[in-house]
Amino acid sequence: MSSNTLSAVLKKLIHRLCLDDFPCGYGSWRATNTKVAETEETDVLLDMLSCCQSPWRGDASWSPQASALREMAVLTPERLRTDSVYRYFTTLRIVDKKVSIIDDGLLRFSKLEELVLSANKISQIPAENLPSTLKILELCANEVSALNGLTSRPPPHLLYLGLGSNRLGSHEDASHLTGRHWPQLVCLGLSDCEFQDQRALLTALSTLPCLRTLVLEGNPFTLASCYPGFTVDSLPQLSCLDALWISSEERRRYRGLTDMRDLIEERASAIVIVGRMRGIPDPMMSVDENAPEFPIITYSYYISYDSFSHQSAVTLTSHSEPTFVKASAANVTENISSEKDAHDPMVHTEETCCDMAHVSRHSTSKLPWAECVDFSDTQTHAVGDLSRFKRFLKQGLHVRIEEEKVLSWLAASEDVPAAKANPGVKEKKGGKGKETPNKAGSNKDKSKDKKKKSAQELVQDAPVTRVLASVHVPLQNLLKTGQTIDVLCEFGVLHTESEDLGKKTKEDKNKDEKETKQRGGSSTRPKNSAASKGKGKGRKESETDDQQEPVTVELRVELDKWQSASEARKALTSHQNS
Repeated sequence: MSSNTLSAVLKKLIHRLCLDDFPCGYGSWRATNTKVAETEETDVLLDMLSCCQSPWRGDASWSPQASALREMAVLTPERLRTDSVYRYFTTLRIVDKKVSIIDDGLLRFSKLEELVLSANKISQIPAENLPSTLKILELCANEVSALNGLTSRPPPHLLYLGLGSNRLGSHEDASHLTGRHWPQLVCLGLSDCEFQDQRALLTALSTLPCLRTLVLEGNPFTLASCYPGFTVDSLPQLSCLDALWISSEERRRYRGLTDMRDLIEERASAIVIVGRMRGIPDPMMSVDENAPEFPIITYSYYISYDSFSHQSAVTLTSHSEPTFVKASAANVTENISSEKDAHDPMVHTEETCCDMAHVSRHSTSKLPWAECVDFSDTQTHAVGDLSRFKRFLKQGLHVRIEEEKVLSWLAASEDVPAAKANPGVKEKKGGKGKETPNKAGSNKDKSKDKKKKSAQELVQDAPVTRVLASVHVPLQNLLKTGQTIDVLCEFGVLHTESEDLGKKTKEDKNKDEKETKQRGGSSTRPKNSAASKGKGKGRKESETDDQQEPVTVELRVELDKWQSASEARKALTSHQNS
């Protein structure tokens, strides 16, 4: 018998109950009417089974009947026979035991009512090997990809069927979830499967006469704007959807959505809002006051993120919002330095027949430095391929802070032959080097020079961009009942470009000094004192880093859902007119 079959696993678990060994079963340890040395009273034997410190306390988590069966082996061991042991079990919970085959050995449990086989490796469900007495069957987180084996001869009295986190989602799978196969089914779990056609699935589920509780969250179609309203209106007998009770007021709001079923498209609408950024150090703080007038350096900042990739159809609209809801959760920061591609505020898409990643990046508007930079950037992404969109949400969002530096020079003209030249430049005349004096000494000449400079246009170099920091934002909660994620992204303490260069120079200098010492260079007292000063300076720098506030960015990601049939009608009308 293979070790990965269900009956083999159950046989091992029953054997570990030690029903024939101490303190259970018959043996010299049992006290009788005739007092014999080294015997135990029945109460003492029972305590050995339940005491936390007892070495004979076995694992009974796989069945509530396991503990009761061991107690029976102490009290009335004569009642235990092989067949009676199997008939004693009504509940079996075999979770994460690497079971891959449900064999006919399960039929020996003739009174079994509840069977939980979650987190195993089961790919097929042979109905002929399931006891007809089953009322609860759970097969979540397995490798089930078809239901034809289960519905060939399904348990007739089944009340609960859990099939979540399996490879189900085809039209054929939906056709096996009808009242003809499950006339008494009350609760059905299909969470985190791959169902995309909501209408086909609801058509099948509407034939289940006793269905009252349904779990669908995590399927691609649940990301659509019409969910859960269309499901609630299509299944009037339903009482609970995705672990939430359906109120009468909710039914009233969604009433009429089924009449628009021919107009409804399975599309998701995701809104990404970038709010305020705080903590960016002022780049002009480290600028030397004696620096030349040109070039003029300007800094601007913006937020970028990879928009929903692997999409077959995406449209985008943008608008501004005056306020932003305060984010509440921080994420782990990743510091990244990379080149920036060309930024485009629009999301470009391509229709492709193959499953290739289409990566597009969205950037907010570029704003100058401020203690609080308010981007107020709102992007609405309409997504057509819900299955790929689900995979994107599982991967999460990478948010980056980027800096753009532009150098501006005074444009050269006929009146100003060299904009970058200093006024006191040595010029050669007659073969002798003489210093040419500055002839613009009068106030009139100075005013003329100012007018000329203001009239001159500035020539800008190509912008230099760099990624200051990046953070990963998990989006898995959007697959559940929550429709909004508010995050305060923390990027850590950042430094200006000149500070980074200064630190790099110091590190290189210290590295050279260490290499010199390793080569046998002698160290003197002044060098030691200088080193101690350097250490003190390093401590001051670390203290200032601790005092600086980390850079934060407010981010919100939400799924747009229709809250009523009237709202759906307006959305469909505007979509048709556009």
